[in-house]
Amino acid sequence: MEDMSENLPREAAPAIDPIAEAIAIMARLRAPNGCPWDREQTFDSIKRHTLEETYEVFDAIERRAWPDLKDELGDLLLQVLFYAQMASEAGYFTIQDVAQNLNAKLIRRHPHIFGDAEATDSNAVLRNWERIKQTEKKAAASTHNSMLDEIPRSMPALMEAGKLGSRAAKVGFDWPDANGLFDKLSEEIDELKAELDPSLAVRSTTAIEAEVGDILFTAVNLARHVKVDPESALRATNAKFRLRFAAMESAAGNSAALAASSPDQLEILWNQAKNAATEPTRS
Repeated sequence: MEDMSENLPREAAPAIDPIAEAIAIMARLRAPNGCPWDREQTFDSIKRHTLEETYEVFDAIERRAWPDLKDELGDLLLQVLFYAQMASEAGYFTIQDVAQNLNAKLIRRHPHIFGDAEATDSNAVLRNWERIKQTEKKAAASTHNSMLDEIPRSMPALMEAGKLGSRAAKVGFDWPDANGLFDKLSEEIDELKAELDPSLAVRSTTAIEAEVGDILFTAVNLARHVKVDPESALRATNAKFRLRFAAMESAAGNSAALAASSPDQLEILWNQAKNAATEPTRS
């Protein structure tokens, strides 16, 4: 007998689990008679959307915009459903496999909840978690030639730099404290200045890029030492810059007037905005 529930108004249709419904909708969109755009997508074409949705989740959290966060988490969940549906079609795995794997991992890595281990504080939990992760990696067949091979090259550069520094620190290859990183940062800045020396007959764009990269890498490791997430710190600074620049535009009258301002006038407007603007706060 034909299932007529899909033709009923929403209020008359049988109630189903929202997650199950989302999975069914995704399968329908990818079906032979589904949405042309959804059917054309591949793992590679969806990747950039996943990154965008992740950053939009960050933005909603930082703005403490809870209704927006609910919406953005739904968009992020869509990415998981999309990948799982494509994987199911290819015979790799299903969304059920994803959930089962996650459940098993959570239970395995929380022996203080689901087993006999003890963890009286969050530091103990993290130690247990790391120990279990290392045991899992040793048990699994691996083609990695370096301990750094496990860190994906595809992640955002700030995150990758932080993970590289953190992983190297596990074998003692690290600065003993933040002071050494201040010295290293000054050294890298001096090297960039040397590459930008106006007396040089030819400037190497590659060398300049390399020196800028060294400065950023050192700054990320400095953030790690002072226990600051560099991504969050930079996003907060971006928000602060937006606020101050908007104040400059307002003080000048409009963007055109701002563009016509002299460097000295821009400096005055910036200092006024810096002194007067309310910094972004987190409630």
